[in-house]
Amino acid sequence: MNTKQEQTKSIWMECGEISSPAALSNNVTTDVCVVGAGIAGMTTAYLLLREGKSVVILDDGPIGGGQTVRTTAHLSNAIDDRYFNIEKWHGLEGMRMAAESHTAAIDLIETIANEEKIDCDFERLDGYLFPSADDSHEELQKELIAAQRAGLSQTELLPQCPLPANGDIPCLRFTRQGQFHPMKYLSGLKQAIQRMGGLIFTQSRVEKVESGPPAMVRTYLGTSVTAQSVVVATNSPFNDFVTIHTKQAAYISYVLGFEITKGSVQKALYWDTENPYHYVRLQALSERESNSELLIVGGEDHKTGQANDAEDRYRRIEEWTRKRFPSSGRILYRWSGQVLETIDGLAFIGRNPLDGPNIYIATGDSGQGMTHGTIAGILLTDLILERQNPWSTLYDPSRKTLRAAGRYAQENLNVAAQYGSWLTRGNVDSTQSIAPGQGAIVRSGLSKVAAYRDERGVLHQCSAVCPHLGCIVEWNQNESTWDCPCHGSRFDKDGHLLSGPANSDLEPIPTPFAESGAITIESNSTNVTL
Repeated sequence: MNTKQEQTKSIWMECGEISSPAALSNNVTTDVCVVGAGIAGMTTAYLLLREGKSVVILDDGPIGGGQTVRTTAHLSNAIDDRYFNIEKWHGLEGMRMAAESHTAAIDLIETIANEEKIDCDFERLDGYLFPSADDSHEELQKELIAAQRAGLSQTELLPQCPLPANGDIPCLRFTRQGQFHPMKYLSGLKQAIQRMGGLIFTQSRVEKVESGPPAMVRTYLGTSVTAQSVVVATNSPFNDFVTIHTKQAAYISYVLGFEITKGSVQKALYWDTENPYHYVRLQALSERESNSELLIVGGEDHKTGQANDAEDRYRRIEEWTRKRFPSSGRILYRWSGQVLETIDGLAFIGRNPLDGPNIYIATGDSGQGMTHGTIAGILLTDLILERQNPWSTLYDPSRKTLRAAGRYAQENLNVAAQYGSWLTRGNVDSTQSIAPGQGAIVRSGLSKVAAYRDERGVLHQCSAVCPHLGCIVEWNQNESTWDCPCHGSRFDKDGHLLSGPANSDLEPIPTPFAESGAITIESNSTNVTL
């Protein structure tokens, strides 16, 4: 989906939008229709074209304009949820396949970059997992044993972590990790896809997917794509109304980019064991800043729509960074991204539950969207070509991980609690209390309205009810967006859809409510990775 939040900017956005054809203006027929032009959709399309399939890609925004442009682009087989948990949830063989698949994803990105001659700053480097200040070192020992059992035999425990400060703590070293520039990579994939005859249409939001056969993908423009198979790779699938969304939760993660002197920090991936954890990498700056590079630091996650304190979170990231990386200088970038955390640590890739056998989804990045998205390309290509793939059961969207039942219950109880917002009252007397550049929820009788006052003082209003499953959205001051606290749908300040699982805008209100004392206002103050 096209996310154009106005308040923040990632370093990847400096590339600008990747040029692509206009909207789908005529009906077309193809072997496979891929909905979503991020890392998962573009990789899937590329691999299918190499197998001789015809492919059409649809996206409602520019290529990579969703969460791909908001990632920090770690390429890692060190899983966020830890291998000892993956083994608990998926068993020994499942854990080994998780390690194998993430390793294969890094290898494939490297292979494609080399074969297609994509200059995307890809490089191999080590990754270091180190304990937080309050942690014992037991977690490192547990993870070392699990990672080696998973097949990552070169993983080792080191007595010192190569941090500039506080380096006298132990760490785990994961070898042959990677990093790259995600938008340069997608730009190269786009050229390869078009060279092989793939068609890409942007500004073409899909309204409905019908399984057929053949499948029919209908856009809001009135045009359609007829296909034998459909892949929905929109981060959060809009075509799965309930099932998948009970097994994953949307979180916002925050990122700062610090200017540092080149060479002052050892180039590597860094992660700590805090909850939520921090993640760190380096990225080259432009040639005119040849003596500097960017230290990218993320963390401070919270559930989407359940906090509105971004400034405090950025401040805590800054404090954490300056303590451990004393050479960090001025802040050049700040941004946030949305992560879909599954209840059992792995993505959902395969046939969409309760849908036809020719409709596939890729979702649940679990903080590792670049490798999970690449795994999706490999696995979905095999499924569509009816080839056996040993990972299909592990990533099956229909799987039931009974050992993760506690997390399932916890997340869904949290969602149920959000519907209590229907019953709450406002805490100020009038929409006049909304300052320019601010948003709030307005109660009018039994209805709730999302009200935003622009910088000119003009009030804009739309329904506060998320069109997905009827939750009340919350104002996000950091991005000037309305965010759904139930399943993570996001809308711009005027109610236009940015990302699903909702698939339509917030309902417009033709005539704004009068600004009188009869209307009460509710500030969004509810209280979550890349």
